[in-house]
Amino acid sequence: MATSTAAPSNDQPSHGTSRMLHPVAMMLLIILIAIGLTYVLDSGEFQRHEKLVVPGTFHLIDKDRDLSALVNPNPPKSTAEHAYPASIFSAVSSIPVGLTKSAQLVFMVMFIGGMFGVLRKSGALDAGIDRLLNLTKGNVYILTPVLMLAIACGSTFLGLVSEYLVIIPMMLILAKRLNLGPLFATALVAIAAKIGYLASVTNPLALVIAQPIVGVPLLSGAGLRLIIFVLYLVIGIAYLLLYVKRTGYTLPTELNRETRLSAQHLMVLAIVAISIVMLIIGTSVWHWGDTQLGAFYIFEGMLIACVARMSMRIACEAFVDGMKGMMLAALLIGLAKAVEIILHDSLVLDTVINHLAGIVEGRSRIFAAEGMVFIQMVLDVLIPSTSGKAAISMPILGPIGHLSGVSGQSVVLAFLFGNGLTNMITPTSGMLLAYLATGRVNYTAWLRFILPLFAILTVCSIVIMAIAVETGY
Repeated sequence: MATSTAAPSNDQPSHGTSRMLHPVAMMLLIILIAIGLTYVLDSGEFQRHEKLVVPGTFHLIDKDRDLSALVNPNPPKSTAEHAYPASIFSAVSSIPVGLTKSAQLVFMVMFIGGMFGVLRKSGALDAGIDRLLNLTKGNVYILTPVLMLAIACGSTFLGLVSEYLVIIPMMLILAKRLNLGPLFATALVAIAAKIGYLASVTNPLALVIAQPIVGVPLLSGAGLRLIIFVLYLVIGIAYLLLYVKRTGYTLPTELNRETRLSAQHLMVLAIVAISIVMLIIGTSVWHWGDTQLGAFYIFEGMLIACVARMSMRIACEAFVDGMKGMMLAALLIGLAKAVEIILHDSLVLDTVINHLAGIVEGRSRIFAAEGMVFIQMVLDVLIPSTSGKAAISMPILGPIGHLSGVSGQSVVLAFLFGNGLTNMITPTSGMLLAYLATGRVNYTAWLRFILPLFAILTVCSIVIMAIAVETGY
């Protein structure tokens, strides 16, 4: 049988034996909180032009708040005339609906695991990592900046995020060789990817919707975002290396200095290198979605199996075992989507954005701009989808920013800051939970680790936001 895609930590219990709340249980708890919000919050709705809200059209909708609806086995659906809170039955139904709506991403994640299972079974990955460690003499202070820079560049320039799930198991192997725990491996990928997305120098996924809505040219304003990217990445790298130093890290002495890569290993690693180039071309030029990416990972797994001369049975077992290793990550993505569905079906999301927008309307430029950052941070908890958040918030905040003297470019910057910062910590982010599940890192342990960095970057973002407004960015 194939080696598991992500071995449990040596210094913390697995999810099954941990005293901490299991990530699935945590998501179920969040779903219960979402049910409660549908009773507490008013229901309302903006008119929409396609998927974009129309400013100034918000209106409240009558809602039945009878608590007996909580156990209604056949709850009515909310309409433009009357809204209903969620019931236990509708909330449970939202879980398969969330998995269905996220099906393309869910299966892509599982196919990543399958491909990695075949790659690990070939032995080329372990041999390649050993060779890398020998070339760098296992110096984590060299490896960390180089790897984080490469990951962050893919995120900030191309919008790569879910694709990096396949990197985390590789980093787990690297961390094990360096006598570092899974938290280091997961943080190396997550911090770099999240900072890259936060800056979004030319990230098409974040900018293609947000910038046109507020009337600024697509991909414009990249100069300041590039400065932010460099600054934040330096902070992120320094933060992770400080963590390594505080753990009492010492250079491993048992590295295999005689590691040699066979011709077969070199061919497999060449396929992996070429696949990375193909992923970049596919996502940025051919506009591949989750379906095409999933198919690509299946094909890559088949190609690796052929080059490694695996029998069909061994290759299939490795692929299936790899998929099993991603099952939790895939499930968490669907559960996170269920939270958004519950709030959406009870028509409370528009109410939230309307009330939040009212806080900054008519305020000073600085207050309005910095308030928008915090509005986007709140919305990121309720609407983890970047494109969905842009569609509901930018048409509202854009005009408010214009009346307050905040340029459209600065409104976009506030959107990027809010979206990127909260994505580091929010438990409703299916992708963050997928990262943690793949790396076998408990959410509570992640929060303890990441909160200081989150606070530092939040303060920096508020300062930069004020500078951007004052300089007319």
